[in-house]
Amino acid sequence: MWYRVFCRADVAPAPAELLAALESEGLSIRGDFRGDDLGWTAVAISLGPGTPVQVERYLADADDLRDDLNSWAAYLETLDYSPNNGRLMEHVFQSRQMVTVRRPLDHPNEIEAERACLTIARLMAFAADGIYQVEGDGWYDGSGELLLKEY
Repeated sequence: MWYRVFCRADVAPAPAELLAALESEGLSIRGDFRGDDLGWTAVAISLGPGTPVQVERYLADADDLRDDLNSWAAYLETLDYSPNNGRLMEHVFQSRQMVTVRRPLDHPNEIEAERACLTIARLMAFAADGIYQVEGDGWYDGSGELLLKEY
């Protein structure tokens, strides 16, 4: 399952802040970060045995992300059953970064993996003026408020 965070700011929490947020949820984790001169670009979050949660961070200016953002905005345009679709579409157009979080389907503790993914999505959305989408579920703000339900 995928979680996607669309942020209007290009900032990201420091690795220690991200790990502390996960630990504050009672998760026993280890993070393996990769990065470049623009900050961390990926992290594998291990929750004990099993496939880790994979997080990738893409910057609109550095990673040629505009076509992907336009596709997501066009998708939101089709969800015209919600009064929030226009506002969300505009937010995605204005995004300066996108973060993807992949929850492994084969993790032995699905509840912990889900909690880790939601914590990462909410932290990124809150820290960088973002919204997040949970695949097949809906679109949320940084506080976890449902903005648009996907059907």
